[in-house]
Amino acid sequence: MGVPGPLDVPPRNRAVEGLRGYALIAAMWIRSTMTYRTSFLLSTFGNAAITLLDFVAISIMFSHVDELGGFTLPETALLYGSCSASLGLADLLLGNTDRIGARIRDGSLDTMLVRPVPVLAQVAADRFALRRLGRIAQGLGVLGWAVSDLDQLDWTVGKVLLVPVMIVAGAGIFGAVMVAGAAFQFVAGDAAEVQNSFTYGGCTMLQYPPTVFAKDLLRGVTFIVPLAFVNWLPALYVLGRPDPLGLPAWAAFASPLVALAVFVPVSLAWRAGVRSYRSTGS
Repeated sequence: MGVPGPLDVPPRNRAVEGLRGYALIAAMWIRSTMTYRTSFLLSTFGNAAITLLDFVAISIMFSHVDELGGFTLPETALLYGSCSASLGLADLLLGNTDRIGARIRDGSLDTMLVRPVPVLAQVAADRFALRRLGRIAQGLGVLGWAVSDLDQLDWTVGKVLLVPVMIVAGAGIFGAVMVAGAAFQFVAGDAAEVQNSFTYGGCTMLQYPPTVFAKDLLRGVTFIVPLAFVNWLPALYVLGRPDPLGLPAWAAFASPLVALAVFVPVSLAWRAGVRSYRSTGS
């Protein structure tokens, strides 16, 4: 009998080993980062300041108009803050998956394949960048301001709980897109920019009200690449606004289920990509 490989380990054990390996690798990089604390603080602040410029641009736009697509500045800030926090969380945990193309080309992926830790955990945790907390912090800051300025809303228990669920589930959806992009790189060789167009580009789109976009685009980001579940649908429920596509009210609460549903085919695509990998021979 042959020796079982990494893909032959029972799924439960593989998941546990993956989380454990991810935590150990991330902790190693965090210790390295904390060696230079001043540099870490400056880079984190810079990360937050640079990403905040997007909201500054939105604020300047609202200095010339009262509403955008029927949304006020605090309502748009709710969209911006929730999306930015979700992407920041996904970027912190899985953002390094876009490096897989470079590892395939230079052959360094071979080293990861012989280690007793799932490849995805190694790729995601490699060069773990704690400075990405800056994007999360500024997103939560803008979101907090938006919530405090929307005190005229009827804040039910369901709406209050939906806000953190929206952020976490949105991070899950963005994370699934990142892993899907990484799996595609086994075929394309290098498709990091394609992946970024759906993550960073998608977040830029979600920062604006859905009412300013054509319905064909709304259908695409709802039923094909379900980015609308990151914040549009939950936020519309929180704001008491109708969905432009006329979806039922329960769709606002479907984000966690959508995140789980998306991860199923994505995980299969990742496993297929790893199985199809052929060493560079270097």
